[in-house]
Amino acid sequence: MKTTRLRYWVLACSLGAAALPIPAFCKTLAYVSNSIDGTLSAYEMSESSGALALLGTVSAGKVVMPMAVAPSKGCLYAVVRSAPTRVLTYAIDRHSGVLAPLAEAPLPDSMPYVSTDRSGRFLLTASYSGNQVAVSPIDADCTVTRPALQVVPTGRNAHAIQTDRSNRFAFVTNLGDDQILQFRFDAASGRLLPNDPALIKTKAGEGPRHFVFSPDNRFVFVLHELSGTVTQYALDATSGLLTAVTSVASVPADSGLVRCVVQAPITADRLAARAHESARTTISAADIKLTPDGRYLYTTERTSSKIALFQVEASTGQPRFIEHYSTVSQPRGIAIDPQGRFLVATGEKSETVAVYRIDNGTGKLTEVGRYPGGKGANWVEIVTLP
Repeated sequence: MKTTRLRYWVLACSLGAAALPIPAFCKTLAYVSNSIDGTLSAYEMSESSGALALLGTVSAGKVVMPMAVAPSKGCLYAVVRSAPTRVLTYAIDRHSGVLAPLAEAPLPDSMPYVSTDRSGRFLLTASYSGNQVAVSPIDADCTVTRPALQVVPTGRNAHAIQTDRSNRFAFVTNLGDDQILQFRFDAASGRLLPNDPALIKTKAGEGPRHFVFSPDNRFVFVLHELSGTVTQYALDATSGLLTAVTSVASVPADSGLVRCVVQAPITADRLAARAHESARTTISAADIKLTPDGRYLYTTERTSSKIALFQVEASTGQPRFIEHYSTVSQPRGIAIDPQGRFLVATGEKSETVAVYRIDNGTGKLTEVGRYPGGKGANWVEIVTLP
């Protein structure tokens, strides 16, 4: 009897309400970092409607920005970009979803991106202003307490770092030098080793920023901040090397926006003040996410405050632009719940958090509601417990 209940619980939590009724012990949480307030907000998401209920906020530090959830779902990592630059570890309560501070560790620079390797043993961070990436050890209890064990110089403006789904390869986007670094990743030691070739170039002036892997690990989709294009790369499973396949615009030609020209490195203080800037006329693409089944791709553009929807062709992996949606002001971060039912968007100039229902047949978004948030909201993570 216990075995039957456990199987039902696992299946229901993973498939969501569309497949099976959600048991009371399944809980979906959304966490938002508020860079100006220096706090993290925790919300419980309704399994049926997607509506958010604020559980509370915890203190972090000014210019707290990127976050990542441990694969075990036991910890959340939040990076503080103001001095002293550091990563904070919070425990995620298994029953309530409330955050509790556990530990902190120094980081070698101001890091606008953080992820874990697929095993959850190493924390990976990228520094835009420091032109470098770092690997920090994660302790057995999922806390980060020690300094980085490896720091690797990159080209200008390293903006994101992730390992692929096999955990054998890692990639780093360099916005300022229009290139993507290719590494082999030693999952035992956490060390990054240059692949051969060590990098590939993107088109001049595109500014590669964030990227996502297809569920089958065959493709990588890269969002370019300065041009607003999405480029599909084929990922060789044996060599770990990327090959460009196609590029698609996420910003319409008649939008009135022009391509941005990369400026000097942005300081932490400059980032904190960005939420108060007047409207810009340049393209400023920010985030990119795929639904768990890989059928729909979403990107954000901050100047126009829009979310773009793409449909991904199943056999070729090629994205096709569908339409835009107006959203919160200056949307920096978006996330999709693990069941692929809802998308959450946060805006650096908005003090509300927006939730959208994802149509399973078309990928189209329908707004569920907007909920009170903090100042300078920029990053969102969603996790389903247990």
